[in-house]
Amino acid sequence: MAEHTVIDTRAGYFAAVERIAAGEGPIAVDAERASGFRYSQRAYLIQVFRRGSGTFLLDPPAIGRFDELNEAIHDHEWVLHAATQDLTCLREVGLDPSIIFDTELAARLLGMPRVGLGTVVEELLGIHLAKEHSAADWSTRPLPEPWLNYAALDVELLPDLRDAIAALLEEAGKLDIARQEFADELVRDLTPVRHEPWRRLSGIHSIRGLRNLAVARELWLSRDALARELDTAPGRLVPDASLTAAAKAMPESKRALAALREFTGRASRTELDRWWAAIEAGRTTNDLPVLRGNGETLPPPRAWSDRNPEADGRLKAARAALTLVSEERAIPLENLLTPDTLRRVAWTPPAEITPESIREALAAHGARPWQVEATAQVIALSFVTASLVDGTQTVDEGSEPVS
Repeated sequence: MAEHTVIDTRAGYFAAVERIAAGEGPIAVDAERASGFRYSQRAYLIQVFRRGSGTFLLDPPAIGRFDELNEAIHDHEWVLHAATQDLTCLREVGLDPSIIFDTELAARLLGMPRVGLGTVVEELLGIHLAKEHSAADWSTRPLPEPWLNYAALDVELLPDLRDAIAALLEEAGKLDIARQEFADELVRDLTPVRHEPWRRLSGIHSIRGLRNLAVARELWLSRDALARELDTAPGRLVPDASLTAAAKAMPESKRALAALREFTGRASRTELDRWWAAIEAGRTTNDLPVLRGNGETLPPPRAWSDRNPEADGRLKAARAALTLVSEERAIPLENLLTPDTLRRVAWTPPAEITPESIREALAAHGARPWQVEATAQVIALSFVTASLVDGTQTVDEGSEPVS
């Protein structure tokens, strides 16, 4: 196995750009982060491979911006596996493709049951790809040689994998579908601003009482601020379960908090003053949270039968019908149409349900043309059928027929 070195100087980077630009065919790109170890989701290693150029392992913290590389390869096809996981951190350093081929998404569209890189490579190329370093702390310096070999192999196999998958997509008549999905990944908002992000705290739904919820919020915000300051994953300071336990227990003193058996983590005692201040803030604030969010999301489907029985009927009928379409086309249901899109159209359907009105509603929620074509007629028929069953729909004889 060839020995790999990390390029960590501007001079080495410029030399790599020249060699990559002189290569041929698509450019395979991958990035390694330090999720679970660092607060940020920045790239700590970027791997690039191109036929005729070779493999390059680049150190983003040392190099800085990659604008010159982006200029050299921007208009060529980039091959990534699970592109949405890497695009944000690549864009942070100036790498922003105009054309991509996502081998993970393509494998989903082919109906492959397992789409991890190692599995897809083994099935289509017959090569066993070990993934033992995928969850490593890539902010480590120097990076161990086995990690570098692992990182290099990830991109060196991507062009061959891309060619194998493209042939299968064309054979299945899904190449245009894949292109639409790849284009959508490039324009999708991958960093949505979440309202009240503290509500992502694991176990928060088990907390009862507005005051307890306020304590949970203050603890989460305090931990998040410290994690950002230290560039450390929040859960490595104090686990979610500890914050939830403290919010439920509502300790009466700093000593009681320290004595709480469930309150653990490497910063649970060294930052005790911080956590106690957060608890006191939650106990005394007049800004109490509501039990649910601000309505930015729909209610969970399990609550629909009580809150909106008609929508519940539409959703269940459409989901059952789309499941059949999914099986016929060998495309996973969540790729045939995103669950959120179906829920939103079911919750607030057009005033008059016709295939055309459903097409417009789906497109308004971001469905791609192929998805609209594959699902609109089925959804419209399902909605009308469900409405007739519960007696809320009358058929307008002058409207476009649903059949």
